Amino acid sequence: MNDYLLSILLGIVEGLTEFLPVSSTAHLRLSEALFHIDLASGYWKMYTIVIQLGAILVLPIYFRERIAKLISTFPRGERGDRTALTHPLGLTIVAFVVTAIPSFLLNKIIGKHLESFYIMGTSLLVGGIVMWIVDTMNARAEKAGPGASGTRIHTWNMEEMSLLQAIWVGACQILSAVFPGTSRSMSTITAGQLAGISRAAALDFSFFLSMPTMAVATGYLFLKYVTGKDENTVGVSHIDAHGWVVLVIGFVVSFIVAYAAVAWFLAWVRKHGFAPFAVYRIILGIVVLAWASHWIG
Repeated sequence: MNDYLLSILLGIVEGLTEFLPVSSTAHLRLSEALFHIDLASGYWKMYTIVIQLGAILVLPIYFRERIAKLISTFPRGERGDRTALTHPLGLTIVAFVVTAIPSFLLNKIIGKHLESFYIMGTSLLVGGIVMWIVDTMNARAEKAGPGASGTRIHTWNMEEMSLLQAIWVGACQILSAVFPGTSRSMSTITAGQLAGISRAAALDFSFFLSMPTMAVATGYLFLKYVTGKDENTVGVSHIDAHGWVVLVIGFVVSFIVAYAAVAWFLAWVRKHGFAPFAVYRIILGIVVLAWASHWIG
C-alpha cells in the first residue's frame, strides 16, 4: 500500500479511537498487523508517537476556554471553597502522579504486553463488560438528574470532585498502561462512575487527566525515538523527505479526526451513555481473541 494512503488510514484510526473508550493502542496494533507494518522498525514506532501527539494537541485547543477559567480560579475555585489540592487542576495533577509513578516502575512489564493480542482481546472484552455494567447501574440516577435523593451519583460536576475520587481514578488509570486494550478513557470514566461521579463529570475529568498523562508519556517516547541512541530507534537526521511527509500527513489527519471525535463524543455521551461503546468492545474483544487463537483468518 502507498505510504501516504497508509498514513491517512492510520491517522484516522488514531484520531477516532484516542479519546473514545475503545483503546487506540489496540486499534493501532491491529491496523499495523493487518497492513503488515514492521513493529520492530524504529521509524514506524516513532510514527505511532507522532500521530498520538497530533491527537493530544486537540485537548488544550478544544478546552482552551475552560482551562483559562480554571487557571483564573485557582486555587479557591469558582465558589471559593477549594484548595490547591482539591481545585480541579490540583486534582488532575494528583491523579496524574498516582498514575505516573507506578506506570514508570512497571515500564518493562508494559513493553512485554504491548504486542500480545491475547491481552488486548481480553482487556477489550472484560473492559467492555465492566463498562456496560457500571453505566447501566448509573443509568437511573443519570435520568433522575441532580437533586434526586437516594441515587448512586453524588458528584455532578468536575469542580465538585474530592481528593479521594481523584486518587481512585488515577489508580485505575494504571490498568490502561499495564494492559493494552483496557483504554485509558474507559478506565478513568468507569472508575469515576463507580465513585459516584456523573457521566459528564467523569468524562470531563478523563479528558483533563489525559492531557498531562499523554503529554508526558508520549513526549518521553518521542524523545527516545528521535535521538536514535537506542537500538531500533531512528534519529531525525536519518529521516528522508518522503518519511517527513508521511509523518506530517499522519499528524494532521490524526488532529483533524480527533477534534471531530471529541466534539461528537461529548455530545453523544451526555444523551446516550457508554453502552454502545461497551458492546463494540465486547464484539471486538471476541474477534481479536478468535484471531489470536487462529480460529479465524
